[in-house]
Amino acid sequence: MCNLYSLTKGQAAIREIADVMTDNTGNLASLPAIFPDQSAPVVRQGGDGRELAMMRWGMPSPSFALKNRKTDPGVTNVRNFGSAHWRRWLGVEHRCLVPFTSFSEYRVETDKSRTPVWFARDEDRPLMFFAGIWTKWTSVRKVKEGEVTAELYGFLTTEANATVGAIHPKAMPVILTEPDEWEAWLTAPFDEAKALQRPLPDDVLRIVAEGKRRDGDDDR
Repeated sequence: MCNLYSLTKGQAAIREIADVMTDNTGNLASLPAIFPDQSAPVVRQGGDGRELAMMRWGMPSPSFALKNRKTDPGVTNVRNFGSAHWRRWLGVEHRCLVPFTSFSEYRVETDKSRTPVWFARDEDRPLMFFAGIWTKWTSVRKVKEGEVTAELYGFLTTEANATVGAIHPKAMPVILTEPDEWEAWLTAPFDEAKALQRPLPDDVLRIVAEGKRRDGDDDR
């Protein structure tokens, strides 16, 4: 499960590559380590074209996961399209692209410690996108914060390819690398768009860093 990723390309790069018409993110700083429940940018369809907006990472949890809990920290990764909980957010009005430059999975060492391993397209960390979903939701994310209404997002996972599977065999994020894939995820009927839930070819990603909880810097 991917619970840490990085975005070290600026909003101008995101706007250009994703053909964004409206940017509501303000002055977006480099984000070398994005953790669950933090705010990060996503691209969604707006009334005037594609829009870049800030949301909190973690979709609403299913009701069974909230028994005897006072808070809902959210679900970062979504895989089971058959669940009624997730089906409500599979229409085009709830789909989004989540920009990233690298993501991390933990390697479990022989002493049971965990080492972050970072994956990217190559050493230059070009922009790519996770296939995401989003919604506006009212809940208690943190006790000290109380009830809040926020826009939330998560992204899809699928079977791991050989590159990611060597570190984390259970799953990898659904990654979209081409403009026609971005367009299909944002606009196509779900019967067509669901074909994008597949692992990348083994040679598309590589390991670019190990042992760090942050990846990249403002110069990338």
